[in-house]
Amino acid sequence: MMQVILKQDVDNLGRAGEIVAVKPGYGRNFLIPRGMALLATRGNVAQHEHHRRAIEAEQSRIRADQRKVADGLANTSVSIARKAGKDNKLFGSVTSRDIVDALAMQNIEIDRRLVKLDEPLRETGTFEVFVRFSMDIQVPLKVNVVGIKK
Repeated sequence: MMQVILKQDVDNLGRAGEIVAVKPGYGRNFLIPRGMALLATRGNVAQHEHHRRAIEAEQSRIRADQRKVADGLANTSVSIARKAGKDNKLFGSVTSRDIVDALAMQNIEIDRRLVKLDEPLRETGTFEVFVRFSMDIQVPLKVNVVGIKK
């Protein structure tokens, strides 16, 4: 195992500023190249301790921004129209990109990777989809898929 200092929150691993142990390949090939972590050497740990307050202030600002957007999404619903055939099955599907585009029409801009869909929606109806901003900020979003008959 290798020790790394997280520069940002990583799902199922830890929060920004924490020193965590990860497998060497995960740290070397994923976390460090993407700028999500630093190798926990003596110099980096000392520098991290020195900059800890700045990191905490930045993370609290980011969480406040996420909470503001999440509060705006709390009572929001989205309607998406698609061609449908028999038994309310869609020709095609509704993906997270479609949901983000529908939110953009309502002047709400979010990253499509925040929309958590197990699989694309393939039938008409009302669905509850979660928008997950961080480990502790998750908001349900009501998605209404309307079928258009041919």
